Amino acid sequence: MKRLFLSTLFLAIVASFCLVSQAPAKTTFVTIGTGGITGVYYPTGGAIAKVVNKKRDQYGIRCTVESTGGSVFNVNAVMAGDLEFGVVQSDRQYQAVNGTAGSEWDGKPQKDLRAVFSIHPETCTLVAAVDAGVKTMADLKGKRVNIGNPGSGHRKNAIDALTAMGINWEKDIHAEGIKAAEAPGLLQDERIDAFFYTVGHPNGNFKEATAGKRKVLFVPITGSGIDALVGKWPYYAKAIVPVTGNYPGAKNDSDIESFGVKATFVTSAKVPDNVVYAVAKEVFDNFESFKKLHPAYKVLTKDNMLQGLSAPIHPGAMKYYKEAGLK
Repeated sequence: MKRLFLSTLFLAIVASFCLVSQAPAKTTFVTIGTGGITGVYYPTGGAIAKVVNKKRDQYGIRCTVESTGGSVFNVNAVMAGDLEFGVVQSDRQYQAVNGTAGSEWDGKPQKDLRAVFSIHPETCTLVAAVDAGVKTMADLKGKRVNIGNPGSGHRKNAIDALTAMGINWEKDIHAEGIKAAEAPGLLQDERIDAFFYTVGHPNGNFKEATAGKRKVLFVPITGSGIDALVGKWPYYAKAIVPVTGNYPGAKNDSDIESFGVKATFVTSAKVPDNVVYAVAKEVFDNFESFKKLHPAYKVLTKDNMLQGLSAPIHPGAMKYYKEAGLK
């Protein structure tokens, strides 16, 4: 009886061990901070989450997406551990990691900020109502202009553009600080005359703004001041707003000139290597499928997705890039 009992006990222990060993590993939940739901950041986060979640049984990672106030919020939330990843304008990444004077991180470099990859180009874009008489940047003086909500990357771009063109945003215009998603409706309701938004194109905000009864025009952001601005900062570059074919309701006959940055994907040094490795691997291994998830991605190449990064690349991402021969 004793031998039978011991044999039964042994078999029970073995069976229990097998059941435990076959059970799925604990799921790691990660959240991607994006931006407003009408911008490109939100679907970008969704696109990244989609490719990673297809392998959740393999990696034990479950990605979710959160709509946020934008770049500054995402950097701060990633640094605080409230988000694992965030979509951030390249200029904001530069300012955060360097503690750039005049930025939200003035004298406080975010040393744990890590880059994963770059994504689509983003163009500082200005649209104005035709009846407001705004055809150039100089015409903005005295007008009601939305420059973007505090904590958004495009607010700083708007201020930089205005300042470069000799326009004091606090005195020369009636500046509004509303979220990008609300701007098209306010423009059509004649509550503002123009608004800035730095975003990839085509974009839902500008489709909405150009589809209403009130006629609107994309305004060029050009001049010697802009040339000097682009020459001063490494994260800025000349860019084109692709109006033709994207916004048929606009009163423009052609594309217009402006400047822009890049959207980048960032994380913290504290996020485990295996998590960042999995994210980088799935995006790059499924590169052609990923490019099809949004029109703004059509210009992407694997090489340019590793450009425009100011923060150190996270070791988990670097491991994959070396394996893939990209670094």
